[in-house]
Amino acid sequence: MFGNCQPEFEISMHVHTEMYNIEESSGEKVYLPVGQTLLPYLYLGFFSIYASFTLFWAFLCFCKQRSQNAVVVGKIHLIMAALLLVKSMKLICAAEDKLHVSTTGSPHGWDVAFYAFGFLKGIMLFTVIVLIGTGWSFLKPYLHEREKNVLMVVFPLQVLENIANVVIDETGPATKDWVAWNQIFLLMDILCCFAVLMPIMWSIKSLREASKNDGKAARNLEKLTLFRQFYLVLVVYLYFTRVAATAIGSVMGYRFEWVRYFLGEAASLVFYGFVFYNFQPVEKNPYFRVEEEEVGGQLLAKVESF
Repeated sequence: MFGNCQPEFEISMHVHTEMYNIEESSGEKVYLPVGQTLLPYLYLGFFSIYASFTLFWAFLCFCKQRSQNAVVVGKIHLIMAALLLVKSMKLICAAEDKLHVSTTGSPHGWDVAFYAFGFLKGIMLFTVIVLIGTGWSFLKPYLHEREKNVLMVVFPLQVLENIANVVIDETGPATKDWVAWNQIFLLMDILCCFAVLMPIMWSIKSLREASKNDGKAARNLEKLTLFRQFYLVLVVYLYFTRVAATAIGSVMGYRFEWVRYFLGEAASLVFYGFVFYNFQPVEKNPYFRVEEEEVGGQLLAKVESF
């Protein structure tokens, strides 16, 4: 602590402070909090998984497009491939960011790349969810006006959410309006989650109505079941990553702060796997056996509405 006992003199100085832990085994400085020291390796591991996922998805689409069967690789599958690529880039940037902060105390620009790819990932994830929820490229080749409006609402909400996220991460509770930015982030996130659920509910309602008017009961039952599963999985995913993972992390000790990040990334990987498996390019077969339609009609009559 310094005190100027001579008020008639002006004093200026350059102050440099460092906060770090000492690695017991090597004696090196570690600038990350104790609970975050494993994050570089955690992000690197998930990057390897998503990079392999991206290559596998691209290979799958390429092979099915060149197959002799009537397999359609639509635009939605290309957008899903781009989502995997952006997610992979976000993770490698997160790993580099934490690694540089751990060793030098500064991200050296990797935080900018992390926020940029995080913004793109958020936009593309909600876009894919909305497009799948509307049935675009699966049930129909176009979007209705109300479905376009959902996308037009989600985009600015994601912009505001990512701005709030950057402010929260780069500042702290001592910063003016930090609490307000947390509230903005939470509000934007809730609105985005609510917005992406609406198209799925519309598709479920549309499939239930269509099942009463045409003879393709088995096909409608299969689609209806899939979209209901998608709706439930999405709700569980949003709840777990927004509420449950954070709650679990808050009750654990500061040394296990990385567990919250691991749970969030693991839940995201499971969700991605479910979506990409169930909405992969499949063979288009317009022919259905009469027996299948009769059985489907009986089962469809038993499906309860939401």
